[in-house]
Amino acid sequence: MLTHLINPKLCVRTAVATLLLLSCACQAYGQDSLSVKPERRGFLKRLGHGMYEFVKDFSRVDTNYVEPQHYNYTVMLQNTNTYEVYRLTTESGYSITFAPQPSVKLGPYVGWRWIFLGYTVDLTHISSGDKKTEFDLSLYSSQIGIDLFYRKTGNDYRIRSISIGKDIDTSPLHNTKFDGLSASIKGFNLYYIFNHKKFSYPAAYSQSTVQKRSCGSPLVGIGYTRHTLDVDWNKLAAVAKDKLGDQIEMPPVDSMLMSKVKYSDYSISGGYAYNYVFAPRWLFDISLSLALAYKTTVGDVNRSTFSFRNFSMRNFNIDGVGRFGIVWNNNKVYAGASTILHSYNYNKQHFSTNNFFGSVNIYVGVNFGKR
Repeated sequence: MLTHLINPKLCVRTAVATLLLLSCACQAYGQDSLSVKPERRGFLKRLGHGMYEFVKDFSRVDTNYVEPQHYNYTVMLQNTNTYEVYRLTTESGYSITFAPQPSVKLGPYVGWRWIFLGYTVDLTHISSGDKKTEFDLSLYSSQIGIDLFYRKTGNDYRIRSISIGKDIDTSPLHNTKFDGLSASIKGFNLYYIFNHKKFSYPAAYSQSTVQKRSCGSPLVGIGYTRHTLDVDWNKLAAVAKDKLGDQIEMPPVDSMLMSKVKYSDYSISGGYAYNYVFAPRWLFDISLSLALAYKTTVGDVNRSTFSFRNFSMRNFNIDGVGRFGIVWNNNKVYAGASTILHSYNYNKQHFSTNNFFGSVNIYVGVNFGKR
């Protein structure tokens, strides 16, 4: 035992001396020197800090479920395949389905965090002279995602199927080229992810995070699209006559009601997405949303401002969006495939159209530049 070596009087004297030294220091430098005053920030600094925290919150995740990105930059090679189908139906039961040849594109991409820039070459239309414009941009954060798209079709449509009567064989028209159809669509979809700290959309579609454990989340969103469809029915009748002969007559153009359709689509959507981690570093995602859409045509709105006289329950239709993805990602190297499908339905008393378009992406990439 060493307790007999300690002198209690000496300990007391030492403590008193220490207190005296601290008291002198306070008198020399002021009592406030022992406490640190918080720095007073100006209004602009506080506003900037608040905005930074707000934006930062969009990427905060539960690291038990999601592994954040560890790199600033990426390079990627991507193959994009686009598809499109238009189905037109009249009140009398005539129907026809048009679809262009799928586009096959290939090109490099360079990314910095959320921003991706790239250029692809349409390998199927290099020498055809077909003028087709396509723009697709998808941005994904943990909480919010947005799809922006613009498509203007060319003149490479084909007749995939046609029905002009029960007893009429229209098979000679199948897969026939038809350049009398032009269409365009532009718009956006914006959606919110509820379980954004545990479920990661970027893990499936932008490869900026890695989903470590299976998890799902409900989704809600809003959207707007503008559609234009123009059909030359006289040219279609001429093609039918050439393939089927004089004994077959296409219905009069008047029965088709209109040759050009323009309508706007306003929608509210809801759905569910699930990330299934079926093996380490492997992920399969499925996401389905249904949208209640209100559609207005140029003929529906005769004024520049909205009027309840123009409102009709018949203008409501159901649209849909589906996303599917499979990816392998070890945070340094990644590869996978994804697809996004859109479905739009437009129904009037005398005329209806169903439009489906989507894209399939196959990619491989490398991240670099550690944060």
